[in-house]
Amino acid sequence: MKQVLRDLAALVARIGVGGIFFANGWTKLEDGLITTGAKFLQQGAPAPGAWATVTMLAELIGGALLIAGLAVSITGLILFAEALAVFVVAPPLNPISVNELILLGAASLLLAVVGAGRVSVDHMVVIRRRESEAADEFAADSEADQVIASLRDPDKPADSGEPAEAASPASESSGKEAEAKASEDTAPHPRPRTRPADTKRGEEPSPSPGDTLVAGRKKPPARGRRTTAD
Repeated sequence: MKQVLRDLAALVARIGVGGIFFANGWTKLEDGLITTGAKFLQQGAPAPGAWATVTMLAELIGGALLIAGLAVSITGLILFAEALAVFVVAPPLNPISVNELILLGAASLLLAVVGAGRVSVDHMVVIRRRESEAADEFAADSEADQVIASLRDPDKPADSGEPAEAASPASESSGKEAEAKASEDTAPHPRPRTRPADTKRGEEPSPSPGDTLVAGRKKPPARGRRTTAD
């Protein structure tokens, strides 16, 4: 509620101060630069033509910007400087008196410091653009963090928040099973321990002269050959 009251007060002050400045500049524009310069000359201002042009443009443009609430911080300072210069160099022209000039200068400075409020172009356009730029910077920082994390842990998927170890137990168990099966298939089978009838207990049976062990199995002698035992 307090913020709403501040915004309404800023809006009323902008319309009042900016409206007076704009009306005074419009009066100078209607009178013409030559007439306004002549009035400045009568009041003892140096370079009356330049004074007429500068004050007219400052009051017209500055008053319009105050009413719209655009660049209020800069506009308020410019209008305060213009009011101070007119107060110091030359007495104010009608319809503005000295008291009104002081009040307008003080109000312009106050608006420059306080701001335009939320009911203004500054808040609706400029601040929203800054917020969007900040959001873009935050998104770029997040993407950079994801790239750095993927470089540090290549096995971790870039778009998933789960660590790479979550998928590793199943793959490790399947790999171990495959290795165990391969070792069983390629391991040499044990040689069958046959004990001939004439072998005594406790003695190791000796293979027959014509037999050959191939991968743990006994290979029968080739046909057509005779063993040396015969």
